[in-house]
Amino acid sequence: MDSTHKFGKYRVEREVLDEQRLEEVTQRKTYSDTHPSLIKHLKESLRCTVPKLKQSVVSSLPVLYWLPKYSVWDYGMPDLISGISVGIMHLPQGLAYALLASLPPVFGLYTSLYPALIYFFFGTSRHISIGTFTVLSIMVGSVTERLAPDMNFLIKNGTNITGDVNITSRDLYRVEVAAATTVLGGLIQVALGLVKFGFVGTYLSEPLVRAYTTAAAAHAVVAQLKHIFGVSPTRFSGPLSLVYTLKDVCSLLPHTNLSTLVVSAVSMVFLIAAKELNSYLSPKLPVPIPVELITIVAGTLISTYTHLNNNYTISVVGEVPSGLSSPSVPDVSIFREVIGDAFALAVVGYAVSISLGKTFALKHGYKVDSNQELVALGLSNAVGGFFQCFSVCSSMSRSLIQETTGGKTQMAGVASALIVLVTILKLGPLFQELPKAVLAAIVFVNLKGMFKQHSDIVTLWRSSKIDLVVWLVTWVSTLLLNLDLGLAASIIFALLTVTFRTQLPTYSVLGNVPGTELYVDIETHTEVREIPGVTIFRSSATVYFANADLYLEALKEKSGLDISKMIIYKRRQEAKQRRKERRAERRAKRQAKKESRAQRAGKQLSGAPVFFVEEEASRWRDTCVDGNVTDKEEQGLTKRENGTVFVIPNTPRTPDDPCRWEYLKGGEPDCTSLGWMSEQDGDTTTLGSSSEDTLSHDLERVSLGSLGKWTWDIHSIIIDLSTANFIDTVAIKTMKNIFQDFSEIDVDIYIAGCQASVVEQLERGDFFSESITKRHLFASIHDAVLYCLDHRGATSFPRYEPSVDTYISTQL
Repeated sequence: MDSTHKFGKYRVEREVLDEQRLEEVTQRKTYSDTHPSLIKHLKESLRCTVPKLKQSVVSSLPVLYWLPKYSVWDYGMPDLISGISVGIMHLPQGLAYALLASLPPVFGLYTSLYPALIYFFFGTSRHISIGTFTVLSIMVGSVTERLAPDMNFLIKNGTNITGDVNITSRDLYRVEVAAATTVLGGLIQVALGLVKFGFVGTYLSEPLVRAYTTAAAAHAVVAQLKHIFGVSPTRFSGPLSLVYTLKDVCSLLPHTNLSTLVVSAVSMVFLIAAKELNSYLSPKLPVPIPVELITIVAGTLISTYTHLNNNYTISVVGEVPSGLSSPSVPDVSIFREVIGDAFALAVVGYAVSISLGKTFALKHGYKVDSNQELVALGLSNAVGGFFQCFSVCSSMSRSLIQETTGGKTQMAGVASALIVLVTILKLGPLFQELPKAVLAAIVFVNLKGMFKQHSDIVTLWRSSKIDLVVWLVTWVSTLLLNLDLGLAASIIFALLTVTFRTQLPTYSVLGNVPGTELYVDIETHTEVREIPGVTIFRSSATVYFANADLYLEALKEKSGLDISKMIIYKRRQEAKQRRKERRAERRAKRQAKKESRAQRAGKQLSGAPVFFVEEEASRWRDTCVDGNVTDKEEQGLTKRENGTVFVIPNTPRTPDDPCRWEYLKGGEPDCTSLGWMSEQDGDTTTLGSSSEDTLSHDLERVSLGSLGKWTWDIHSIIIDLSTANFIDTVAIKTMKNIFQDFSEIDVDIYIAGCQASVVEQLERGDFFSESITKRHLFASIHDAVLYCLDHRGATSFPRYEPSVDTYISTQL
């Protein structure tokens, strides 16, 4: 409809668009047009064209996209310098983190080599460094020590079991377990990437990931205490394993190897001082000083020339084979025992990698494909597992080095892998005398950044209490339940907080900003005007099964109408009027029978005898009190005490005139005949009338206003669904009930701001009917307000305050 409306100083001269009219104007496509059938979709997806094939190959192998455009002059030297810097960091971290995984150090070097080469072909991030990572190393270590504990490899001397452990056999089996877990985790990542499940990483919020890595750092510290103090505690697994391990280490402190403790302390002091100096001089240095590498070289030289292992029984790395190992198929029988750990490794590794990758991509202006990253990381793990590698992901420290030293593309990863390859082939045996205490010290110092994340507690306390609770629950559950169960518990709790937040959204009533088509919360804005007679209701969250009931309760509260009580009262009044109608009908029938008997008796009697009919009168005691017909059960009135006397006329005045009973004694003075009138609750009843004339009130038109108990000035409610991105069947039923319930009290319901997808879901949910049409849906709140005012005859802003008498008269 074309209309002109005035809101304050703002005039609107346009057509008011409801959903039906909007579809006519815009010619919206049907659901079948926008959502092709499954067969048609399969045909389109299976159709092969040259551009489509090229795009598919390039998206699967991103190296084919950027490598032909690679400029050696622009990117060659920055990538080479960055790769050498990262490769130098790979060496100490690979050796140290292999100890976290409870594996021989050389397998840490393998893990720094093969996955980085695989990622070069399939990865889309230009700055992340794939290889060993603290958290994943700890998770792998918990699996290897659980399935290959020391007690399973004790050396037997005939029938006697000695206290010595067959380290060679134990390490070989642990490598098999780590490789099998890594391959299975990689296959899970590839499968998730192929089915476009890359968004799974979004369920790991930043507070959750930071709390998880902080708790994992505590696990890493406890795991390295045995190398720091030179003791051999029992390794526990499962819930509370951290507590048990820490307790066992504390009990062994009297047996500390002082030489090992001195080496650890000196290494940590040197590393901390060198890192602080490195940080201070970093603006003036082209590349960071390789502090860890210097520490490893110095430690190896000192240990070699002072014979720390023989003279002071300080544990060293031991044999480091030179050359590359041949690939081998992992033991698939182990898959069944490590599937839960593999899934946890897959999720955590992907979450860390994608978060770092998106951070650098946003900074340098390129795009990272989440699904392809999942595939690339999965292939890096799956292929690496065949070469005895353990689980990998991007490292925060190495990625920062690669980015800050000028790395431009994935070629920096190839350069770092070459540094590791040279070390494995030629320099590996030189690290045989390296004390494990030095590697443990490197782990300790590198965890400093993770321990600083405890400051998140203060930050989150100020910014978001819910995120703070997520952080604390994740931290506590990871510490106590171990890394795998802790991660599962953390994700479940984080999802529950989302559910609770959608269950308890903010509900508000909106008002108009003068001179605009804007509608904002009247409680938080002072200069807005409430539309007279119209309540505009909005929820800050989507309406769905978990909050549908709360939504309805909030609507009642904000509108000020307790719809449930009002409908119950109305239906009770309707039932009461129906009972009156039935009583009147019965009275009319009894009266007709009495008149018929009286007429027959008048023909037989010549006089006019007077007789008492107390029995007849007693039938009216519960219906005639103070001249009113009432319901004895509802009103609780007492029976009349006086008797009633009736006289039959001698002869009828005319042959066709029936004899009537005449009132002689008892009752009220204004009850002059049995045709007296009773008025109660707005209902007028004539006892001598027929059932059709008993009630002139149409029960279908009974309103609460006519009943006189409630009055209100709301004639329309507009529900703003602009915040809803979906609506389920429970919410659809709730909306139907809202329309039906409020219509019973003569309040119109309209919906505004529905997205096209929500309208389609309403259609498929059979929401629309003869009583609820698309005329009740409007493109905006403003359109709905204009319609309400026109529909109720209000062209401006008069206060809509119908009086009770006027409302009753319109209903009657």
